[in-house]
Amino acid sequence: MVDVILGMQWGDEGKGKIVDYFAKNYDVIARFQGGPNAGHTLYVDGKKIVLHQIPSGIFHEDKVNLIGNGVVLDAITLKKECENVAAFGVDYKKNLFISERAHLILPTHRALDKASELSKGNEKIGSTLKGIGPAYMDKTGRNGLRVGNLLDKSFTTDYIKLRMKHQRLLDNFNFQEDINAWEEEFFEAMEFLREFKIVNGEYFINEKIQKGNKVLAEGAQGSMLDVDFGTFPFVTSSNTISAGVCTGLGIAPQKIKEVFGISKAYCTRVGSGPFPTELLDETGEQLRKTGNEFGSTTGRPRRCGWIDLVALQFACMINGVTQIIMTKADILDELDELKVCNSYKINGKEIGYVPFQMNKVDIEPVYKTFAGWKKDISAITEFDAMPAEMKTYINYLNEFLGVPVKYISNGPGRDQLVIA
Repeated sequence: MVDVILGMQWGDEGKGKIVDYFAKNYDVIARFQGGPNAGHTLYVDGKKIVLHQIPSGIFHEDKVNLIGNGVVLDAITLKKECENVAAFGVDYKKNLFISERAHLILPTHRALDKASELSKGNEKIGSTLKGIGPAYMDKTGRNGLRVGNLLDKSFTTDYIKLRMKHQRLLDNFNFQEDINAWEEEFFEAMEFLREFKIVNGEYFINEKIQKGNKVLAEGAQGSMLDVDFGTFPFVTSSNTISAGVCTGLGIAPQKIKEVFGISKAYCTRVGSGPFPTELLDETGEQLRKTGNEFGSTTGRPRRCGWIDLVALQFACMINGVTQIIMTKADILDELDELKVCNSYKINGKEIGYVPFQMNKVDIEPVYKTFAGWKKDISAITEFDAMPAEMKTYINYLNEFLGVPVKYISNGPGRDQLVIA
């Protein structure tokens, strides 16, 4: 049996904390897509740590953690992450496994990412410049190097061949930066990577399932960044939705049971791209400051706005979401009133669906207004004790989306999660 936890907005929904909270109920935690562009924030013993590639179950000593084949792996970032995790007294080599089919991010992928983004001028998509897109392009172009190739004697030769291909592309971009230091780090990280348990991920995880082990698939980014169903072209390079679990881990669709969709009580986005409910006023700035809305991977300030139920309903549909987890509800504590977008107006016509290309149309959000609860909810542990105004807000979301909000996060702490 496999349950899935994924984001339903534009990423940064708080997946790391939620996976960490639920990990105790599972035997295996597995990342199925994305790469170091993810930034899953956890608080362990009151200390903050951000995980980019390691599954968020790593702090549970008895849990198996798998980096699946759908992930593109940056070994340099992984090495730094492991050092950070080890500082908490965690023996990461004991319970961290890596699929041999996961593709590697090379130094030239990072260079190509930067060169491509610079060439776009004002049409930048807001890439994290981690080499994610070029790595996935090599995967689909059947050029990439995989973790399993590292165990082959021809690895260095294969690397040089691919690097030469990349250099020709970089020359076309007139990219002049010296990446020798990146390459030195890369080959040091390759030696580090050899020390891990590199496994045939699909057999590994299916054997666990056959033995009755419970698996939690951990998504990265958010549904509205999915390469097929997100706000293209302002998207990531992988399938972030629940379907990506099957291709990113090698499991059959019927093995998936629960799909937990995570949404903030409001909405944020990093980088360029359409954002219908974005607030460019004092309320938006208040959400950013109170919610500490700065990218955990890039440090960039996040754009903030009201919750978008049109996009959220779309995400519920394409993911088959069975339960919703609402994060950062406490950030709304001080607001006099709250708004939710329940439809879009385009050219004077009101619609209730996500249009083909959001960036090509002028979308006016249509709002429903609710009274704020004006109360500190961070210490509340029972839903019955929540303010009446919050219950009204949650009930409306449940009715509109047709999927229940089952959990409400009311603070950054590991145990600040209220069952609704």
